[in-house]
Amino acid sequence: QLRLVESGGGLVQPGGSLSLSCVVSTFSLDYYAVGWFRQAPGKEREGVSCLSSSGVIINYADSVKGRFTISKDNAKKTVYLQMNSLKAEDSAIYYCAAEATVQSRCGLAINDYDYWGQGTQVTVSS
Repeated sequence: QLRLVESGGGLVQPGGSLSLSCVVSTFSLDYYAVGWFRQAPGKEREGVSCLSSSGVIINYADSVKGRFTISKDNAKKTVYLQMNSLKAEDSAIYYCAAEATVQSRCGLAINDYDYWGQGTQVTVSS
C-alpha cells in the first residue's frame, strides 16, 4: 500500500507564499503520476495541479495558473507544490495523490488517482 504524507501547510497572509511537500513511500516516483488537490469547507475536492510519471506533462487548474508550481525530486521521493500570490480563496485542505502509471499523462479528476495523503491545511487570511 502506497503511503503519502503531506506537510508545509499553515497560515499565510494574502499575497504570501507557501511550499507544500508530499513524501511518497515508493521505490521510485518514475512509476507514478502525482497530483495536488484541495477541498474547501462545503465544496467538492478539486484538482489543482498534476505531474506525469516522466515529469514531462504538467497541468494546472485555471484558478492557479501562473501562481502555483508543481515539481518533484525523484531521489527524495517527494512532490512539491510552490504556491505564490496566495488568495483567500486558496484556503483549503490540500491533498497529495498518486496513480500507478507510466503513461505520459496526468489528470485533475479525483478518479484519476488511487492513493491519497491525509491532507494539510492552508489558510490564507490577514
